[in-house]
Amino acid sequence: MSETSAASEGARVVDGRPVPPAGTWVIDPAHSSFEFVARHLMAKVRGRFATFSGTAEIAEVPEQSSVHVELETASVDTREPTRDGHLKSPDFFDVEHYPKITFQSTAVRPGDEGVWKVDGDLTIRDVTRPVTFDLEFLGLGTDPWGNVRSGFSAATTVNREDWGLTWNAALETGGFLLAKEVRLEVETELLRK
Repeated sequence: MSETSAASEGARVVDGRPVPPAGTWVIDPAHSSFEFVARHLMAKVRGRFATFSGTAEIAEVPEQSSVHVELETASVDTREPTRDGHLKSPDFFDVEHYPKITFQSTAVRPGDEGVWKVDGDLTIRDVTRPVTFDLEFLGLGTDPWGNVRSGFSAATTVNREDWGLTWNAALETGGFLLAKEVRLEVETELLRK
């Protein structure tokens, strides 16, 4: 989206970058997704968390903004019930003891053209590690019911073993069943409160 079209829909331009108006914004679950992609043998498998919530505080100075997200681990869905059951077990998310995954931003800073860097603490199974998401602001508009919405896309790659998710199985041909690296992908619409 060009700066002109973003600004014409009500976005601000700060230091040459379009950003949403300042205020409190909440995630719209019906128009958002929190997904992960991991290599399993030779293929990539995609999963998602179906239940989540979150809030973004967009500041007048964008670098002072913050975001908080919670995902319910029991809502993990890879479209394969046996695999989902394993992911919910103590081998992975251990949903009985760790019902939530959380992300709390610690800094927002400009990245390459059109991208923001959102640093924060990602907590899985009570283990907290720093991560950085690449965030793209996709634009702003008003829906037919008068709600002001803004769109964002974000992604990062993490090593699952940093959070104690170390289960794996050796293959007869060498190597392991699951890759250590997992890509986290977020597509979200926020509603202005």
